[in-house]
Amino acid sequence: MAVALSVTPLSAQETPQPGGALNMIVQPEPPILMVGLNTQGPTLYAGGQIYQSLLTYGKDLEPLPLLAKSWDVSEDGLTYTFTLQDNVKWHDGQPMTADDVVFTGDKFLREAHPRWRLIANTYVESITAPDPQTVVFKLSKPFSAFIYSFELSSFPIIPKHIYEGTDYRTNPANQNPIGTGPFMLKEWKRGQYIHLVKNPDYWKPGLPYLDELYFRVIPDSASRAIAFEQGTVDILRGGDVEGFEVRRLTGMPDVENSVEGWEMYSPVVFLEMNLKTPPFEKKEVRQAVMHVLDRNFIVQTIMFGIGQPADGPFAATTKYHTDDVPQYPYDIEKAKELIAASGVNPGDYTIRLMGLPYGSQWDRLAEYVKQQLEQLGFNITIQAVDPGGWSQAMSDFNFDLAFNFTYQYGDPAQGVARHYLSSNIVKGTPYGNNVSYENPAVDQLFAEAASSTDPDEVAAKYAEVQQILVDDVAMAWLFDMQNVTLWRPKVRNLIRTGIGLNESMDEVWISK
Repeated sequence: MAVALSVTPLSAQETPQPGGALNMIVQPEPPILMVGLNTQGPTLYAGGQIYQSLLTYGKDLEPLPLLAKSWDVSEDGLTYTFTLQDNVKWHDGQPMTADDVVFTGDKFLREAHPRWRLIANTYVESITAPDPQTVVFKLSKPFSAFIYSFELSSFPIIPKHIYEGTDYRTNPANQNPIGTGPFMLKEWKRGQYIHLVKNPDYWKPGLPYLDELYFRVIPDSASRAIAFEQGTVDILRGGDVEGFEVRRLTGMPDVENSVEGWEMYSPVVFLEMNLKTPPFEKKEVRQAVMHVLDRNFIVQTIMFGIGQPADGPFAATTKYHTDDVPQYPYDIEKAKELIAASGVNPGDYTIRLMGLPYGSQWDRLAEYVKQQLEQLGFNITIQAVDPGGWSQAMSDFNFDLAFNFTYQYGDPAQGVARHYLSSNIVKGTPYGNNVSYENPAVDQLFAEAASSTDPDEVAAKYAEVQQILVDDVAMAWLFDMQNVTLWRPKVRNLIRTGIGLNESMDEVWISK
């Protein structure tokens, strides 16, 4: 979808005006705000105002300071030394120090965060704090993507004095989160809103500008669009409303829009086929699924032209993507031939298809996939779940078919590899190798690419891994998402980095 960008620049004459409340939508309502335990989009959106990470990343994916004010990488690429900001306090008034960072990386996230655990167990030899303002990560071998490991959803800093020695998942602070961010939780009225207020002891002098944030829970898309039109909310985030509403609202006067702020994420939507559930262990069946799904129809009709058809596991907008991979054009007859060649009798199978709990577009996508697979003779039952139920089922590998989309995090070693490495067939996360795909060649190529410092070699390794994965149809890749943010012009300085609206809104202000 081509969206006319109309971002209002902050002119030299404009002076930020403090005060005011910003109203947004969070949908669906997150189960918790503790981003160290839940990295679903709604949790990151609201929780990103409470918790912070060592670094953030620009729209060009260059690392930028956050809780770390500077960093240094040794010539051999094995030692990363971070110097922390001065005078950072937790919301309860305790100082944030290097010990918190060590606890976060060595204890909390290693146990509770599968993506960091994979990185830490593979590459991190030690994390130490030589003094209260310095943290040193020592790697056991080079990892070219390590600098991308420190954004909000990958490495949120956790308060050691709150979580050490506790059961992380049942700690009361999960419901009353304590972070270092510009806003603090005041009230969460389930089913209505999450109310955050200004942190009076925020470590950036004079910030945040805003006094309050409201994340409002509005269950249906039409009502969310009306709330924006009527001024009840100031911002619509990608996915808050249907694609046709995005088209309509972008044409209204006094509405700004942008597709920026997703550069770090570049999400790809795919259909996961559980390889431990017959008949998806058969390659011909997986290939048939790819052929029977019209990805152009999905983008143009179901998603209203927002996005582009996917051709594999790497988003087309990310580095190392190649389109030199096997192709699966929409072809029902070819799909039927592949089913026949597989020896599978589709009528013998009743297959559970788990949708994504993010709105009616995803419901329509599930209905479309059901319709197409039934043309091959399969019996399909759609499972409707809430965010918690979806996360639990995916984490337990309790699905036959399931929609998912995940973030690329600036480098394939961060966001893509985790879905296909055999070492990451570990229950407990919805964003790992949940389909139980195993291929030693893929494991080796991902490892060699991640450890190489030669850009040409890295590109060649990733090109080969894409060819293998697409030939195997490790998943059915559907489309690269595009997210459009809409906001009222009175909201200034909204999208500043490649993290977008998950970024701390400390410098956002309202023109009065």
